[in-house]
Amino acid sequence: MPHIDPVWVFLFLVFATVFSFGQAVWGMVGARAARRVVNKRLAAAERAGSLGELVLELRKQRGLTEDHRSIFSWSWLADLVIRSGVTVDPRRWALIIGGLVIGGGVAGLMLSHNGFVAIGAALALGVGGPFGYLTFQASARAKAISLQLPNALEVMVRSLEAGHPIPTAISLVGRELPDPLGSEFGMAADEIAYGATLEQAVARIADRCRHPDVDLFAASIRLQEKAGGNLTGLLKMLARTVRERHKMRLKIRAASSEGRMSAYILTAAPIVCFIFINVAQPGYYAGVLHARFVQIGLGVLLGLLLTGNFIMRRMIDMRI
Repeated sequence: MPHIDPVWVFLFLVFATVFSFGQAVWGMVGARAARRVVNKRLAAAERAGSLGELVLELRKQRGLTEDHRSIFSWSWLADLVIRSGVTVDPRRWALIIGGLVIGGGVAGLMLSHNGFVAIGAALALGVGGPFGYLTFQASARAKAISLQLPNALEVMVRSLEAGHPIPTAISLVGRELPDPLGSEFGMAADEIAYGATLEQAVARIADRCRHPDVDLFAASIRLQEKAGGNLTGLLKMLARTVRERHKMRLKIRAASSEGRMSAYILTAAPIVCFIFINVAQPGYYAGVLHARFVQIGLGVLLGLLLTGNFIMRRMIDMRI
């Protein structure tokens, strides 16, 4: 019988224990996040005293005023915040941005001992950090909407086939589906109950989602309201169309994966090499870095890198 080293057995057991503990923690956190997402609007409904307060509170969380306008004066920022679906809390946002600015400034000062670099790092982290987070959340929310919208339309179809009116079908989607569409349809149901018309509520769903598939759904509802027709059959066809559009997006993403990976590698390679050389040999560029010719050359190389990224992005950016 071969000899088994007890040390390796102990390390394997430690790894298995840590892995199992990590899986358990991940499962608990994921389940809690899912419950929080599903019950987000319900929690707001529990805190609100009336339907009017609930509608206003939900709009406030999305950064909207009573007349459904954004509280941000810059249109691009308002569009990004609405598309991200992040709860708007100005006081909390100010604290986070202030912490990022201070952290970036301190880190830049400690690493470079240069005030201008510290100011640049503070601005980059204080502005770029929140902007990157909102962009990431907007992208993730758009993907979730693409996946959830066909299911939401099928729930509406079943409700309409059971004899329910359209507002009841919208309310059912708001109760059965998680965020983001669960809260969006729930807000629409609350607005209809508060006095808004079906056309206004559906148009506001499209305005809050900022997604082409939801725009198509809103246009279909408005067309049916004005011209009449079989709404059940229209929603069935729309659900099938949205699914086909999502499949096409996945095919395009798969076809452009090689180009995207090439862009990532070509962008990261010179940066990683520069950092590695400076860490391994800190004085490697010290003798020539202050030369005017070297600075111009580095600027040209950076410009070529950005230009190449822009061209590759245009090559793989296919939309339907």
